[in-house]
Amino acid sequence: MTRVLQVFARAPVPGRSKTRLAPVLGDDGAARLHARLVVRLLDGVFEALPRLHDPRVELWCTPDTAHPFFDECARRHPLQLRVQQGDDLGSRMHHALGDALDAGARPVLVGTDCPSITPDALAAAFDAIDPAPGLTPPSDLVLLPTEDGGYALIGASRIDRSLFDAMPWSTDAVFAQTCLRTDRLGWRLHALPTGWDVDRPEDLDRLRAIAPGLFDALELR
Repeated sequence: MTRVLQVFARAPVPGRSKTRLAPVLGDDGAARLHARLVVRLLDGVFEALPRLHDPRVELWCTPDTAHPFFDECARRHPLQLRVQQGDDLGSRMHHALGDALDAGARPVLVGTDCPSITPDALAAAFDAIDPAPGLTPPSDLVLLPTEDGGYALIGASRIDRSLFDAMPWSTDAVFAQTCLRTDRLGWRLHALPTGWDVDRPEDLDRLRAIAPGLFDALELR
C-alpha cells in the first residue's frame, strides 16, 4: 500500500501566520518562525524516509502555492506542492485525506508547529493504518492528541465527513469530539502519546529549549 505524508502549511506572510505569537515576536518574527518550523519538519521527514517506508510527501499550501517560500521547499526536497481546498480546516483536511484514499494510498496528515511529530511518531502513525501483513488489523483512524485538546496528526485507512463537519476547531474539545464521532461510526481509533503545539507565547521557552537555532536573529519583546 502506498503511503502518503501530507503536510499542511500556511504561507509565511507577516500578520497572517502564527498571529498569536506576534505580541512576543512581532508579525515578521512570527512569520519567520513559522517558516523555520516548516523547514525543520520537512528536513526531519526526509531524513527518516527509509524508516517510514518511503512515503510520497505532499506539501498542502494555503492560500495557494504562489508564495516563493513554497518553491524553496520544493527545491530543497522532492515533494509535491498541492493547494488546500475547502471553506474551513475540517473540509480542507477531509479533501486531502480523501484525495489520497481515493487513489488507494494510506495518508497521514500533519501540521508543522508540533515538535512532538518525530520520526518515531510518524512511523507509529503509518504502522497503525498500514500494518505489516499478519499483524494487527489496521486502525481506521490514528490521531496524535495535543495538550490543548486538539490534535496535530491524523491518519486514515478510511474517512467520513462527520469527523470534520461542525467541529469546534481551535478549542479544547476537538480531540474528544473526534473520538466520540469515531466511536459512533464503530471505527478503530489508535491514539499516539500526547504532544504539544507552538501556539502561544508561553510555548516559546519550551521550543527554544529543544531547538534554539530556530530563534537565531529573532527579537523577543
